[in-house]
Amino acid sequence: MSSAPMSISHPRLPRWAPGLVGVMALALAGLPALLSGWGLVKWIVAAIVVFLVAMPLWSRLIEGRRAAVDRFVTALIWTAFAIAVSPLVWLLYVVIRSGAPAINGQFLSVSMLNVIGDEQGGIFHALIGTLLITVAAAVISIPIGILTAVYLVEYGKRSRMARVITFLVDVMTGIPSIVAGLFALALLVLLFGTAFRAGIGGSIALSLLMIPTVVRSSEEMMRLVPDDLREASYALGVPKWRTITRVVLPTALAGIVTGVVLAISRVIGETAPLLVVAGATDGVNANLFDGRMTTLPVFIFSQYASSTPVGYQRAWGGALVLIALVMVLNLIARIIGRIFSPAKGH
Repeated sequence: MSSAPMSISHPRLPRWAPGLVGVMALALAGLPALLSGWGLVKWIVAAIVVFLVAMPLWSRLIEGRRAAVDRFVTALIWTAFAIAVSPLVWLLYVVIRSGAPAINGQFLSVSMLNVIGDEQGGIFHALIGTLLITVAAAVISIPIGILTAVYLVEYGKRSRMARVITFLVDVMTGIPSIVAGLFALALLVLLFGTAFRAGIGGSIALSLLMIPTVVRSSEEMMRLVPDDLREASYALGVPKWRTITRVVLPTALAGIVTGVVLAISRVIGETAPLLVVAGATDGVNANLFDGRMTTLPVFIFSQYASSTPVGYQRAWGGALVLIALVMVLNLIARIIGRIFSPAKGH
């Protein structure tokens, strides 16, 4: 007498099942949306609710309770991801739609000097100011931040001074950007007088915002370097400073560079401190230590404050260029991180 073979696998829904349920959810939610005059947001929310109910229910009938719970949690995760990404997608769409018509060769290559009314103006002076101020801020903050992180990881350890520095760095992380601008303004007023405004003041203000990010990112990356590498270097008679420069820093270089570029991306869009200490100008100023200097965020603010259609278009064009710069910086950070990351053994 032969017995039927026992199957240890359960029936599974086809791969196209989530797509089918999604289309049906949109259709079912679309009916009350049309009858009640709902907007797009309400329609999508109703479709998500229908999907979260229908997909686990179908899975429960075919695949069993465990698979249904798994599909429900997976759907919740994807829903949370979509909710988190949708504002960014909408922001990019609005900026590209509103700013793309303003982008052309003349817009990128001329300044606002002697531009009156609806005449064609550009952001060249703001681009120069943004690059100069940001580079100067990086020159100030990167050495300070990395050396501070070296002290905290390699020398300070659990000392009282290290705890104080860590506390101050954490406090600096949360200071408003306008406070950094007021500090830089007060410093320049003490040194050069009340009427002094220059791009270097904006660099000082931005460096105050960059230093905490550079310190924390560099510190975390250097803590990830295995102690075995340090001990092997010490066993060969290599002094501590040389171990730091030849072993610790090269190993953590990818993470440090990524943190630095992300810190630059964070401060490149600051407006308040630059309005306070660097001021604004319609022409190109390539001297950080003499005269006012305009950056892209300040240009966007001033053009939008003009309350004219041409001003709005220039502001959206500047916003699109600024977002492109930030995206390029993040792409560079990823490329550098991949190039300098240590090789992984297999």
